[in-house]
Amino acid sequence: MTDRGEEPGGPVIRDRRRIDPETGQVREPAATPAPEAGAEPEGGADDEKLAALQAQLDERTQDLQRLQAEYSNYRKRVDRDKGALREIAVGSVLTELLPILDDVGRARQHNELTGGFKSVGESLEATVGKLGLQKFGEPGEPFDPNVHEALLHSYSADVTETSVQTVLEPGYRIGDRVLRPARVAVVEPEDAPAESGDDE
Repeated sequence: MTDRGEEPGGPVIRDRRRIDPETGQVREPAATPAPEAGAEPEGGADDEKLAALQAQLDERTQDLQRLQAEYSNYRKRVDRDKGALREIAVGSVLTELLPILDDVGRARQHNELTGGFKSVGESLEATVGKLGLQKFGEPGEPFDPNVHEALLHSYSADVTETSVQTVLEPGYRIGDRVLRPARVAVVEPEDAPAESGDDE
């Protein structure tokens, strides 16, 4: 009669240690049994599995790269839209302040910008400048219909090209966006009408 838990013939102990405890040398691995006759070599099945796994990995990698590119484009678009919306919002607020800035400018021209009003006017101009508002339009600069609005027109022998003679109201822009064109009086060279008459 055998003890409980033991197989007939006693327990089987297999020593799978790679280092021999007596000699301290590395043991050689046991030889693998030769494949049976008629059995398929395992390498062929493994190669097929490996190829299938590699195809799945390539597909998942391409999906991940596509998603990453879409997310990157989405973030760029959102950042660009946020910047455009901010510029539009700031531009609409600043457009409402332009008549006040005109009044401050006229008061300065007539030497009425004094005392507390002077400090309020300068603070207002400094604040809108920090928000990106730029004033433009100077006498003598070439006339550009994209940024100038001609309210008066005259001819002079003193100019060689169509130029701004007087700035009636300065123009304002924020970034590349013109909030209001400069309203100006324009002067042209005197020979311009004569040339147009000769062409007829």
